[in-house]
Amino acid sequence: MGFKKFSLLIVIRTVLAMACIVLVTIAITAEGYHTATLLLMIVLIAQFTELVRFVSKTNAELVRFFDAARYADFSQRFDLSQVGSGFEELGNAFTEILHRLQKARTNQEQHIRHLKAIVEHVPVPLMSLANNDELTLWNNSARRLFGANPIVRLSDLAGFGQHFPEKLSNMSTGERQLIQIEIDGLQHQLSVSATEVIVAQKQEILFSLQDIKSELITAQLQAWQDLVRVLTHEIMNSITPVASLAKTAVVLVEDVQQQVIDMPTIKEELSDVTDAVQTVARRSDGLMKFVSSYRQLTRLPEPHKKAILVADLFEQVTQLAAIGWSDKNIDIKTNVTPQSLDINVDHHMLEQVLINIIKNAEHALTEAQNAEISLNAYINARGHPIIEISDNGHGMSKDVANNVFVPFFTTKRDGSGVGLALTRQIMLAHGGHVTLHTEPNHGSTFKLIF
Repeated sequence: MGFKKFSLLIVIRTVLAMACIVLVTIAITAEGYHTATLLLMIVLIAQFTELVRFVSKTNAELVRFFDAARYADFSQRFDLSQVGSGFEELGNAFTEILHRLQKARTNQEQHIRHLKAIVEHVPVPLMSLANNDELTLWNNSARRLFGANPIVRLSDLAGFGQHFPEKLSNMSTGERQLIQIEIDGLQHQLSVSATEVIVAQKQEILFSLQDIKSELITAQLQAWQDLVRVLTHEIMNSITPVASLAKTAVVLVEDVQQQVIDMPTIKEELSDVTDAVQTVARRSDGLMKFVSSYRQLTRLPEPHKKAILVADLFEQVTQLAAIGWSDKNIDIKTNVTPQSLDINVDHHMLEQVLINIIKNAEHALTEAQNAEISLNAYINARGHPIIEISDNGHGMSKDVANNVFVPFFTTKRDGSGVGLALTRQIMLAHGGHVTLHTEPNHGSTFKLIF
C-alpha cells in the first residue's frame, strides 16, 4: 500500500510540473505576461525541487538503512511517516529488520561467549599451531601449564625440551604421543593428541596436552601396593607356622637334652639339632619383621595436616639425622627463603621423609671429600613450596636413578628398599610429588614439591 501511494504522489507531482511547463510556455509566447511568466518559472522550479527532495529523501533513508545493516548500527530507527511519502510500512520493516539482526547478533555473541567459557574451563590444556608456526594458547589450563613463559611461536617450546617442538611439528592428525618436558624445574609427562581444524580456509593443528604424570605414578604405586599386599599376605601365612613350629621344636629339644644328660653322644647330636632349629626360628623371625616393614606401603594413614615453619622442621630433622656426623666429617647446611616460610603438612610424615633422604645422602658421602648436605626451602615461580635435599657425593647411574622409588630396590647391603618408595607415597598423600636429579660424581638432589 505504501508503494502505491508513493507512486501516486510521484505521478501527481509530475503532472503538476508538466502543467506548469505548459503554462510557462503559453506565457512566454504571449505578449504582456512577463510577471506571470516569472511567477510560473518560480513555481516550476519549486515543483522540481520538491520532486527531487521527495525522491531523494526516501533514497537517503534507504542508504541509511543499508549503512546501519553494514556497520551493525542497531540504534537507528526509521519513522518515514514524517517524510510524507506514505512509506510508514517500509520504515517499520526497516526497524524490524534491524531489530532481528540485533537479536541474531546478540544470540551469536552469547553462543560464542558460552563456547569460549567452556574452552577456558576445560581442564586439558589446548593450543593450536598455524601454518606459519604461530602458536595460540586457548584456555587457562594451557596458560597455567606454561606459566609466565611467553609462548607465541613453535620455537618458544624448545626451552621445555630440546625435541619438544620437533615432535609436535611431526605429529599427524589423530596421532597421540607421550612427551616428557620440564617447565620451571617441574617434570611433566604429557599425553599429546593432534587434531586438524580448518576455519575460514585456514588450516591449524589443535593439540591437547594432558599431564598424566601424577596419574601414572598413582597407578604404578597402586600396582605395587596390590603386589606387596598379596606377597606379604602369602609370605606371612607360610612363615608364621614355620616360626611357631621352630620355637616349639627348640623347647622340645631342650627338654630331651635334660632327659639324656647322662648320654654325651646323644646330647651332642641334640645340641646340633638345637642350633639348626634355633637358626630356623631366628631367620623366621627376621623374615617376618622384614615382611612387616613392607606393610607400611599398603597401610599409610591419612596425613593430619597443619601449618609448620620449615625452619623449625629443618632444625628438628638435623638434630635427629646428623648424630655423629662430626666424626664422619660431614657438614650440613640449611637455608629457608623467606625465613617465615610455612607449609601445611603432616609433621611426623614429612619428618620421616627428610630423615630417609638425609640418611641416603649420608650413605652416598661415605668416600666423598669435603662431604656436605644442604637443605634448601623456597617458593618457586609457580608459587609452590619446594624443599631440596642435596649432597656432593658420588651420585647415581641412570639405571639406579630410574629405580630408586621402586619398592624392594636398594643399593645398600642392609637396605630394605622401603624408604624412598614410602617417601613418594607420603608426598602423593600430600598432593605433591618428589623428583630426583643426579649425575655420576656430581652428587644428587631430591626435590619435594608441595
